[in-house]
Amino acid sequence: MNETTLGAAESKFADIIWENEPLSSSALSKLSEQQLGWKKTTSFTVLKRLCNKGLFQNEKGTVTSLISREDFYSRQSAQYVEENFNGSLPAFIAAFTKNKSLSAEEVTALKRLIDEFEE
Repeated sequence: MNETTLGAAESKFADIIWENEPLSSSALSKLSEQQLGWKKTTSFTVLKRLCNKGLFQNEKGTVTSLISREDFYSRQSAQYVEENFNGSLPAFIAAFTKNKSLSAEEVTALKRLIDEFEE
């Protein structure tokens, strides 16, 4: 997958695919009309763009993902941290929490992630 970002509309469209795959391109068109108010041509244009980005494939009218939602957002998050914080996760967390307090549950979850990483 190339370095890829999605706009808000593309992200919502991608979520429709991830939540319903495998699905026919006509079913995808109907879902995007219902959920996004898009015409069939818009759906097929955006689908082609996302296929060209390496996220999905449309084989014989069946749309499936080439990368999971979790993997995509993990890569996108890592790319963001790399580009904006020189790859420093602590710098990102410091910036993220500067004007927002973490709840006790969030602190516990972060500690658990760090413990799992250290093992």
